Amino acid sequence: MAESKRFLLRLDPRLFEALRRWADDDLRSINAQIEYLLTDQARRAGRLPHQRSRPELPDATPPEDDREATDALSSKT
Repeated sequence: MAESKRFLLRLDPRLFEALRRWADDDLRSINAQIEYLLTDQARRAGRLPHQRSRPELPDATPPEDDREATDALSSKT
C-alpha cells in the first residue's frame, strides 16, 4: 500500500465534533472517517476512479493440465 500523505487540517469545532460522533457510530477513527467521506465524494464527482468492491473470482474451470490430472485420479477410484 502506498504511503499516506500527511498535512494539517483546520476544522470548525462543531464540524469536528459532528465528524467524531459519525466516526464513532461507524466504528472508525476520525481520520478514517474523513478519508472515507473525501474518497466517496471524489468518486461521485468523477475525480477518482471507482474501485471494484469485490475482487474478481478466478475461473472455476481448472486449466487443461489440471483437468487431466483430476480425471486420472478420479478414474482410479
